[in-house]
Amino acid sequence: MAQMKLTPLADVLDEFYGPKGTSRRDEHERKVAEAVEAYRIGAAIKEVRKQEKITQEELGERMGIGKSQISKIESGKDVTFSTIVRAFKALGAKTATIDLGKMGRVALW
Repeated sequence: MAQMKLTPLADVLDEFYGPKGTSRRDEHERKVAEAVEAYRIGAAIKEVRKQEKITQEELGERMGIGKSQISKIESGKDVTFSTIVRAFKALGAKTATIDLGKMGRVALW
């Protein structure tokens, strides 16, 4: 039986996006990082919604959007800052802060 040749991900990224430090590769890595963060935020919204025993439809009604939009948000698609704020307010969050690392924490509301 023939063995498969495995190519390391770093080599594939180098081939398609260029080596690290090039503008195309940096842009790709920035987009991937943004997508991961959007997914994490969506997952957090979903987790809180489920803890509160609220359906997607109910959350959508509280936010003034449809169930399908809630599904997109929870899967990390179409996540904007204003959507995050509206979602957590609709879920009953009284306050929220964002950790800016060395710059400290900022109250969102």
